[in-house]
Amino acid sequence: MELIQGTHKAPQDFISNMPDIVINNILDRLPFGDVVRTSVLSRTWRFKWTMINQLVLDVDFFDSIETEEEDEDEEEEEEEEEEDDDEDEGNKESIVSKILRQLRGPITKFELSVDDISDADDMDNWILFLSRRGLKDLTLMSWDANPLELPTHLFSCVELKHLKLRNCSFSLPPTFRGFPNLLSLDLCVEFEDNTQLGEFFTRCPLLEKLTMDDLFEMDKVNIVEIAKQENLKILSLKFHDSDDETATSSCNIFELVGSLPKLQELHLDFEECQLIEGGDKKSFFTAFPCLKVLKLSDICLDNGIMFSFAFELIRSSPNLQTLEITPSNWNADSPPQVDYSTTRLLQLQSVMFDCLKGSENELRLMKYLLACSPSLKRMHIFSRFFSSAEEKVVFIKKLLKLYRASPVVEIELFWY
Repeated sequence: MELIQGTHKAPQDFISNMPDIVINNILDRLPFGDVVRTSVLSRTWRFKWTMINQLVLDVDFFDSIETEEEDEDEEEEEEEEEEDDDEDEGNKESIVSKILRQLRGPITKFELSVDDISDADDMDNWILFLSRRGLKDLTLMSWDANPLELPTHLFSCVELKHLKLRNCSFSLPPTFRGFPNLLSLDLCVEFEDNTQLGEFFTRCPLLEKLTMDDLFEMDKVNIVEIAKQENLKILSLKFHDSDDETATSSCNIFELVGSLPKLQELHLDFEECQLIEGGDKKSFFTAFPCLKVLKLSDICLDNGIMFSFAFELIRSSPNLQTLEITPSNWNADSPPQVDYSTTRLLQLQSVMFDCLKGSENELRLMKYLLACSPSLKRMHIFSRFFSSAEEKVVFIKKLLKLYRASPVVEIELFWY
């Protein structure tokens, strides 16, 4: 047999030969520690990690570095524990600075999650550096007991589209002219002056998504200023620790929701928070035609006011498609003041109840939803409060007796 010479070709490295933009997109989706490790693959890959556009330095990243250092020199660390602890705290700043200095391309996303930053000047320098590299998505999270003081150069990042700040504090500088391109804002911050919150909102004219946590009272959220965000499509608010003097008014929430013409998703979390009616409730019997997703967390349906609030919010959203409710653990035997003659057909397709207790008020709400939702496809119920099989059977029997307007709805129960 005659041998054919020269037909054998060496295997090609298709991954390395892909366009840089494709490789960068792949690397941007990997944890940063794994991205850096690609530098040992070959000479070709040695500096590819420096071209990434998204940099995520979270707690897991810093923990992995500390673990590696402990594995390399465990005995020495045991002997000089206190000294090494101090060095570890200082190393975080030097690590971040070193990484930023080696990046060569634009940095569109930067996420930093740490328990402590000892030098505020370092943070200011990082943000200044990033503001000159096309930064559009910024997340700063602090796990320290004291809020992280935000750098002044943050307010010069005018290209920002997404901003998330957790456990931070700041005061608006006089030179702040706003974030003209900001689309989403996630805040858990402390303002030196609460009046600056409204000023901050008004200078984000394109805002479509707003998330605010740890709201102790509605007065801290300037309803008028939030209501000016005419482009707002997603709103998420979390309340907790209210007392009788600072309790959140349900009418204030109705007023706010009714002022947002484009609102499509509403998430409200009432962590250990009671509602009061306040104002003239009848004046807020209006429709929210754009609302399609509603999530109510830690809401006490056994409380008459909160039950009525949930009922009115659902009733006023004729185009609502997705509803998620997580009842609280509170026990309050308070009958709801609900006028069921005002019910209307809903467009609900999916309903989920989490942490259900099986109370009479919860069953009342289920009865309404099943009877007024001809398009409903599924209702998922999760519960861990039934202590015996007999209680489960009683609840299931009550549930099966409820009228269903939808001929195809599937009710699934999960016990955990």
